[in-house]
Amino acid sequence: MRFPCVTHLLACFQYREDAARFLVELKERLEKFHLEVEPTKTKLLKFGRFAQEDAEREGKKPETFTFLGFTHYCGQTRYGCFKVKRRTSKKKFRAKLKEMKAWLKETRCHQKAGALLRQAKAKLRGHLNYYAITDNGPMCESYRFQVTQLLFKWLNRRSQRRSYNWERFNDALAWVGWPSVRLVHNLDPFRRTVGSENC
Repeated sequence: MRFPCVTHLLACFQYREDAARFLVELKERLEKFHLEVEPTKTKLLKFGRFAQEDAEREGKKPETFTFLGFTHYCGQTRYGCFKVKRRTSKKKFRAKLKEMKAWLKETRCHQKAGALLRQAKAKLRGHLNYYAITDNGPMCESYRFQVTQLLFKWLNRRSQRRSYNWERFNDALAWVGWPSVRLVHNLDPFRRTVGSENC
């Protein structure tokens, strides 16, 4: 009987030939332990500064890839230099919102408003602690906004009478210390000093 073993691996190479050889040898190595690479989640792709330049010459967009919940894509610094950027993957974003909605729907009638707000805050903070990285601010802001909207909606479905208008709701968020989006993980450790234009 075979049991699933899931491991995420990202390998980078300068030359495509090296990447192709690595993939072949990896498959051969895993077979010795009765393991295999998942074909639907494995591929070789061109990525990086030269891949971006090649794609632009061909009138195409450079390829992207998703790893550990982030979509990695080719971008530029404010000075026009190449830079790897990351944003929350759309699939993970939708899944996290779906989880939050299901939790609010299930929990709203079993918790007092204050306890629900504190737990929702903890869940949002946990999300931001992972996803609030360099260049991902807009996606984090979008998630925070939509979670806030969901919380307002489901708090007001606790009874037939509306529990909160927006003024009271904002006061409650301020009381609980509702998280704002701030950079938690700086993934640009070699950033240029202000005014530098050398790539």
